[in-house]
Amino acid sequence: MVDAVVLAGSLNDGPLKECSPARYEALIPVGSKTMVEHVVEALLRARQIGRVLVVGPVEELSPLLAGERVLLAGAAGGIMENIEAGLKHLPGEKRVLLVTSDIPMLTPRSVDDFLELCGDMSGDLYYPIISKQVVERHFASTKRTYVTLKEGVYTGGNLFLFNPSAFKQCVQNGQKIINQRKSPLGLCRLIGLSFLVNYLLHILTIRDVQKKASDLLGIRGEVVISQYPEVGVDVDKPGDLELAIQNIGIS
Repeated sequence: MVDAVVLAGSLNDGPLKECSPARYEALIPVGSKTMVEHVVEALLRARQIGRVLVVGPVEELSPLLAGERVLLAGAAGGIMENIEAGLKHLPGEKRVLLVTSDIPMLTPRSVDDFLELCGDMSGDLYYPIISKQVVERHFASTKRTYVTLKEGVYTGGNLFLFNPSAFKQCVQNGQKIINQRKSPLGLCRLIGLSFLVNYLLHILTIRDVQKKASDLLGIRGEVVISQYPEVGVDVDKPGDLELAIQNIGIS
């Protein structure tokens, strides 16, 4: 069994603000329940999930989320700070599933499938990608950001299985990349010119990306291909919210 951490601390100060007065995005209603309720219920019904820890506004979450397998922790700031805050409540865990609260169409079977794709879970980080064809077959109207690789066109998912003991190293090495984001020369030195050229030529393979990410972060990372688009269709604009409302309960 794997415990899950759900990030629910983002303020509703973006495009979704026009759809709901909720202070936090996780508390925006999708049908009869909030986004975070849909996510937590899917996790609790998944065969391989143990406890579910939700990091966010405890006072607002308490009336909505209850049960012996559900834990709450107050948000501590940004995404990285909230992940760290969540991990403090799950000491000693070898692997933890990180989930964002903005994927209300998440289903138990998509969670179990992802964990099964992770195999023996010996890697430090597992990240799902979903092909454009699969996404558009199920959710034709959604607009996602895609990357073209040699094997096809993919978007990323919002589930991450990771090794908590490698978290700080990932953050430290990831910060080096962020610090160079405005310096093309610095990024080329970090990522490598040949890698960037191959990306622009659309001849990078999934294995190439996996190896480069692992090298940059100093961990063993694995990319897996999910056939469940709901792990990658997040709700961050009004059209996404309308799509989720229409599809909740269909999957």
